[in-house]
Amino acid sequence: MLYLIGIGLNDEKDLSIKALEVLRKCDRIYVEFYTSSLNTSVQKIEELIGRKVELLGREEFESNFFVKEAKTKDVALLIPGDPLSATTHISIIIDCIDNGIAYEIIHSSSIFSAIAETGLSNYKFGRVTSLPWPRENFKPTSYLDVIQENKKLNLHTLLLLDTQPPMSVNDALRILLEQGFNEDDELVAVTNLGGRNQKILFLPIKELLKHDFQNPQSLIIPAKLDFVEEEAITKITEVNLKL
Repeated sequence: MLYLIGIGLNDEKDLSIKALEVLRKCDRIYVEFYTSSLNTSVQKIEELIGRKVELLGREEFESNFFVKEAKTKDVALLIPGDPLSATTHISIIIDCIDNGIAYEIIHSSSIFSAIAETGLSNYKFGRVTSLPWPRENFKPTSYLDVIQENKKLNLHTLLLLDTQPPMSVNDALRILLEQGFNEDDELVAVTNLGGRNQKILFLPIKELLKHDFQNPQSLIIPAKLDFVEEEAITKITEVNLKL
Protein backbone atom coordinates (compact mmCIF):
# COMPACT_ATOMS: atom_id res chain seq x y z
CA MET A 1 0.00 0.00 0.00
CA LEU A 2 1.25 3.48 -0.85
CA TYR A 3 0.06 6.45 1.16
CA LEU A 4 0.43 9.97 -0.26
CA ILE A 5 0.18 12.24 2.77
CA GLY A 6 -0.05 16.01 2.84
CA ILE A 7 2.07 17.73 5.47
CA GLY A 8 0.14 20.98 5.20
CA LEU A 9 1.14 24.58 4.76
CA ASN A 10 3.44 25.57 7.53
CA ASP A 11 5.13 22.82 9.55
CA GLU A 12 4.90 19.23 10.73
CA LYS A 13 2.12 20.12 13.18
CA ASP A 14 -0.29 20.45 10.26
CA LEU A 15 -0.30 16.66 9.91
CA SER A 16 -3.78 15.29 10.62
CA ILE A 17 -4.58 12.70 13.28
CA LYS A 18 -5.40 10.26 10.48
CA ALA A 19 -2.00 10.91 8.91
CA LEU A 20 -0.21 10.31 12.21
CA GLU A 21 -2.03 7.01 12.74
CA VAL A 22 -1.02 5.80 9.28
CA LEU A 23 2.58 6.95 9.60
CA ARG A 24 3.06 5.10 12.87
CA LYS A 25 2.20 1.77 11.23
CA CYS A 26 4.03 2.15 7.90
CA ASP A 27 7.12 0.10 7.08
CA ARG A 28 8.91 2.91 5.25
CA ILE A 29 8.40 6.69 5.32
CA TYR A 30 9.78 9.16 2.80
CA VAL A 31 9.46 12.92 2.45
CA GLU A 32 10.13 15.29 -0.43
CA PHE A 33 10.72 19.02 -0.16
CA TYR A 34 11.48 19.45 -3.85
CA THR A 35 8.05 20.73 -4.92
CA SER A 36 7.64 23.22 -2.05
CA SER A 37 9.33 24.61 1.06
CA LEU A 38 8.12 24.32 4.65
CA ASN A 39 9.19 25.53 8.06
CA THR A 40 10.08 22.04 9.16
CA SER A 41 12.77 19.39 8.83
CA VAL A 42 13.15 15.64 8.69
CA GLN A 43 14.28 15.68 12.32
CA LYS A 44 11.15 17.52 13.48
CA ILE A 45 8.89 15.12 11.61
CA GLU A 46 10.74 12.15 13.12
CA GLU A 47 10.34 13.60 16.60
CA LEU A 48 6.61 14.06 16.07
CA ILE A 49 5.82 10.57 14.76
CA GLY A 50 8.57 8.63 16.52
CA ARG A 51 9.72 6.99 13.29
CA LYS A 52 12.66 7.25 10.89
CA VAL A 53 11.96 9.41 7.82
CA GLU A 54 14.11 9.42 4.69
CA LEU A 55 14.50 12.62 2.66
CA LEU A 56 14.31 12.10 -1.09
CA GLY A 57 16.30 14.16 -3.55
CA ARG A 58 14.76 15.21 -6.85
CA GLU A 59 16.11 12.28 -8.87
CA GLU A 60 15.11 9.73 -6.24
CA PHE A 61 11.65 11.24 -5.98
CA GLU A 62 11.09 11.34 -9.73
CA SER A 63 12.22 7.72 -10.13
CA ASN A 64 9.08 6.56 -8.25
CA PHE A 65 11.08 3.66 -6.76
CA PHE A 66 8.87 3.75 -3.66
CA VAL A 67 5.90 2.64 -5.80
CA LYS A 68 7.53 -0.73 -6.45
CA GLU A 69 8.44 -0.96 -2.78
CA ALA A 70 4.72 -0.54 -1.95
CA LYS A 71 3.98 -3.89 -3.61
CA THR A 72 5.09 -5.71 -0.47
CA LYS A 73 5.21 -3.00 2.21
CA ASP A 74 3.16 -0.15 3.60
CA VAL A 75 4.99 2.92 2.31
CA ALA A 76 4.24 6.58 2.99
CA LEU A 77 5.36 9.59 0.99
CA LEU A 78 5.05 12.91 2.81
CA ILE A 79 4.38 15.88 0.54
CA PRO A 80 4.29 19.61 1.42
CA GLY A 81 0.82 21.14 1.25
CA ASP A 82 -1.81 18.84 -0.24
CA PRO A 83 -0.58 15.70 -2.02
CA LEU A 84 -2.25 16.60 -5.31
CA SER A 85 -1.60 20.35 -5.40
CA ALA A 86 1.46 19.80 -7.60
CA THR A 87 0.78 18.09 -10.93
CA THR A 88 4.03 16.15 -10.41
CA HIS A 89 2.30 13.74 -8.05
CA ILE A 90 -0.44 12.49 -10.37
CA SER A 91 2.24 10.41 -12.12
CA ILE A 92 2.64 8.46 -8.87
CA ILE A 93 -1.04 7.52 -8.90
CA ILE A 94 -0.86 6.47 -12.55
CA ASP A 95 2.19 4.33 -11.73
CA CYS A 96 0.28 2.66 -8.89
CA ILE A 97 -2.69 1.89 -11.15
CA ASP A 98 -0.47 0.50 -13.91
CA ASN A 99 1.27 -1.81 -11.43
CA GLY A 100 -1.84 -2.88 -9.53
CA ILE A 101 -0.70 -1.25 -6.29
CA ALA A 102 -3.24 0.04 -3.80
CA TYR A 103 -2.90 3.67 -2.76
CA GLU A 104 -4.61 6.17 -0.50
CA ILE A 105 -4.51 9.97 -0.46
CA ILE A 106 -4.58 11.78 2.88
CA HIS A 107 -5.30 15.40 2.09
CA SER A 108 -4.12 18.45 3.99
CA SER A 109 -4.22 22.25 3.81
CA SER A 110 -3.05 23.87 0.59
CA ILE A 111 -2.18 27.36 -0.57
CA PHE A 112 -4.97 27.04 -3.13
CA SER A 113 -7.57 27.25 -0.37
CA ALA A 114 -5.61 29.25 2.23
CA ILE A 115 -5.07 32.06 -0.26
CA ALA A 116 -8.61 33.21 0.58
CA GLU A 117 -7.14 34.60 3.82
CA THR A 118 -5.99 37.54 1.73
CA GLY A 119 -9.61 38.63 1.31
CA LEU A 120 -9.56 37.80 -2.41
CA SER A 121 -12.25 35.45 -3.66
CA ASN A 122 -11.11 31.94 -4.60
CA TYR A 123 -13.61 32.06 -7.46
CA LYS A 124 -11.75 34.95 -9.08
CA PHE A 125 -8.37 33.23 -9.47
CA GLY A 126 -7.30 32.17 -12.93
CA ARG A 127 -4.49 29.85 -14.00
CA VAL A 128 -1.72 29.41 -11.45
CA THR A 129 1.82 29.92 -12.70
CA SER A 130 5.36 29.70 -11.34
CA LEU A 131 8.28 32.11 -11.40
CA PRO A 132 11.56 30.21 -11.88
CA TRP A 133 15.03 31.60 -11.26
CA PRO A 134 16.58 33.06 -14.42
CA ARG A 135 19.73 31.14 -15.28
CA GLU A 136 22.36 31.27 -17.97
CA ASN A 137 20.67 30.41 -21.27
CA PHE A 138 17.37 29.95 -19.41
CA LYS A 139 15.21 33.01 -18.86
CA PRO A 140 11.60 31.83 -19.20
CA THR A 141 8.82 34.38 -19.48
CA SER A 142 5.81 32.09 -19.95
CA TYR A 143 4.46 33.20 -16.57
CA LEU A 144 3.98 36.68 -18.07
CA ASP A 145 1.63 35.18 -20.68
CA VAL A 146 -0.45 33.55 -17.95
CA ILE A 147 -0.64 36.82 -16.00
CA GLN A 148 -1.77 38.67 -19.12
CA GLU A 149 -4.38 36.02 -19.99
CA ASN A 150 -5.80 36.17 -16.47
CA LYS A 151 -5.92 39.98 -16.55
CA LYS A 152 -7.94 39.91 -19.77
CA LEU A 153 -10.50 37.75 -17.97
CA ASN A 154 -10.36 39.94 -14.84
CA LEU A 155 -8.90 37.06 -12.80
CA HIS A 156 -6.23 37.13 -10.09
CA THR A 157 -2.95 35.28 -10.68
CA LEU A 158 -1.29 33.22 -7.96
CA LEU A 159 2.44 33.30 -8.68
CA LEU A 160 4.35 30.48 -7.00
CA LEU A 161 8.03 31.16 -6.43
CA ASP A 162 10.92 28.83 -7.22
CA THR A 163 12.01 26.59 -4.34
CA GLN A 164 15.40 25.45 -5.68
CA PRO A 165 16.81 27.45 -3.96
CA PRO A 166 13.89 29.25 -2.27
CA MET A 167 13.07 32.53 -4.01
CA SER A 168 12.03 35.40 -1.76
CA VAL A 169 9.25 37.86 -2.48
CA ASN A 170 11.89 40.57 -2.86
CA ASP A 171 13.79 38.48 -5.43
CA ALA A 172 10.56 37.92 -7.34
CA LEU A 173 9.65 41.60 -7.28
CA ARG A 174 13.01 42.58 -8.73
CA ILE A 175 12.57 40.05 -11.54
CA LEU A 176 9.09 41.40 -12.30
CA LEU A 177 10.47 44.95 -12.45
CA GLU A 178 13.05 43.77 -14.97
CA GLN A 179 10.20 42.25 -17.01
CA GLY A 180 8.27 45.50 -17.31
CA PHE A 181 6.26 45.81 -14.11
CA ASN A 182 6.06 49.32 -12.63
CA GLU A 183 7.17 50.08 -9.08
CA ASP A 184 3.71 51.59 -8.44
CA ASP A 185 1.92 48.36 -9.43
CA GLU A 186 0.03 46.99 -6.42
CA LEU A 187 0.63 43.32 -5.69
CA VAL A 188 -0.19 41.00 -2.80
CA ALA A 189 2.71 39.35 -0.97
CA VAL A 190 1.97 36.41 1.32
CA THR A 191 4.24 34.43 3.59
CA ASN A 192 3.76 31.57 6.07
CA LEU A 193 0.05 31.21 5.32
CA GLY A 194 -1.53 29.09 8.02
CA GLY A 195 1.30 29.79 10.46
CA ARG A 196 1.68 32.09 13.44
CA ASN A 197 4.05 34.40 11.58
CA GLN A 198 1.97 34.73 8.43
CA LYS A 199 1.99 38.09 6.67
CA ILE A 200 -0.32 39.44 3.99
CA LEU A 201 0.44 42.80 2.40
CA PHE A 202 -1.29 44.55 -0.51
CA LEU A 203 1.05 47.39 -1.47
CA PRO A 204 2.88 48.94 -4.42
CA ILE A 205 6.03 47.05 -5.39
CA LYS A 206 8.24 49.88 -4.13
CA GLU A 207 6.64 49.54 -0.67
CA LEU A 208 6.75 45.74 -0.62
CA LEU A 209 10.50 45.89 -1.28
CA LYS A 210 10.95 47.61 2.08
CA HIS A 211 9.76 44.49 3.94
CA ASP A 212 11.55 41.26 4.78
CA PHE A 213 9.52 38.12 4.20
CA GLN A 214 10.04 34.60 5.53
CA ASN A 215 9.60 31.35 3.60
CA PRO A 216 7.35 29.94 2.27
CA GLN A 217 6.29 32.87 0.10
CA SER A 218 4.04 33.67 -2.86
CA LEU A 219 2.82 36.65 -4.84
CA ILE A 220 -0.59 37.51 -6.22
CA ILE A 221 -1.08 39.77 -9.21
CA PRO A 222 -4.62 40.98 -8.55
CA ALA A 223 -7.25 41.73 -11.14
CA LYS A 224 -9.79 44.49 -10.56
CA LEU A 225 -11.03 44.14 -6.97
CA ASP A 226 -14.72 44.21 -6.16
CA PHE A 227 -15.77 46.31 -3.17
CA VAL A 228 -15.78 43.36 -0.73
CA GLU A 229 -12.29 42.24 -1.78
CA GLU A 230 -10.94 45.78 -1.65
CA GLU A 231 -12.30 46.42 1.84
CA ALA A 232 -11.08 43.05 3.13
CA ILE A 233 -7.54 43.15 1.76
CA THR A 234 -7.08 46.80 2.74
CA LYS A 235 -8.04 46.10 6.34
CA ILE A 236 -6.01 42.87 6.45
CA THR A 237 -2.96 44.79 5.19
CA GLU A 238 -3.46 47.47 7.85
CA VAL A 239 -3.49 44.79 10.55
CA ASN A 240 -0.41 43.07 9.14
CA LEU A 241 1.56 46.30 8.93
CA LYS A 242 1.22 46.58 12.70
CA LEU A 243 2.64 43.11 13.38
